[in-house]
Amino acid sequence: MDFRNCYEDDAYAAAYAKLEFPGTYYLAFRDLPGLLSRHVRGRRALDFGCGTGRSTRFLAKHGFQAVGVDVAAEMVDRAHTIDPTGDYRMVSDGDLREFEDACFDLILAAFTFDNVPTRTQKVALFRELRRLLRADGRMVNLVSAPEIYWHEWASFSTRDFPENRRARCGDPVRIVVTALEDRRPAVDVLWPDDAYRDVFAEAGLQVHDVHRPLGRPSEPYDWVSETTTAPWTIYVLGLQEGGAEGSGAVGC
Repeated sequence: MDFRNCYEDDAYAAAYAKLEFPGTYYLAFRDLPGLLSRHVRGRRALDFGCGTGRSTRFLAKHGFQAVGVDVAAEMVDRAHTIDPTGDYRMVSDGDLREFEDACFDLILAAFTFDNVPTRTQKVALFRELRRLLRADGRMVNLVSAPEIYWHEWASFSTRDFPENRRARCGDPVRIVVTALEDRRPAVDVLWPDDAYRDVFAEAGLQVHDVHRPLGRPSEPYDWVSETTTAPWTIYVLGLQEGGAEGSGAVGC
């Protein structure tokens, strides 16, 4: 199966640019303001994997001075069109050398690591993001929980991909975003909690908080699996004490 980033496609980018926070996506962002308020001091933020700028604008709305970066030129172009005054930059292969060490209070990666295929690449990116984080800064890594690829949801469908249930860590999984006009499946990489924790440790990051949002019956959405199964996992990370990096002895 092709691991090509589906977001590097102009038609998909055009459809994605119209997406805000419908249904299941709402749960990914609903509790972020509270998490950021509890864990983040300072206002300088990097949105790593900003796409069409939805998450960057979310950060700006909540008082952050946000820079959005992405590897997909199609997405960055759309972000500039939607928000001409925003700071959006294309970075080749995640090259962040234009940024100085310890220059951000917050780094947000919303769904970005769903599309990073290998452990080696994940560790390298987390190490580079760690370099950019201030000593008391926080990184928020918002990812798809493995369960999202096994069920039906208000905004997603996996019924056409029963093979997802046989996938192991590092395997490709497919999912259709039903909230999009473009119904081509996205190809993600299955990466469970223990594998993420292993990557964090090797990159020199420690977990301060983990949040798994569930839908509430009172919310104005036609929840499917959301009230019983969390589709997202939100990790709040900081620098390891002493700056040490883990051995990376286990994982995918």
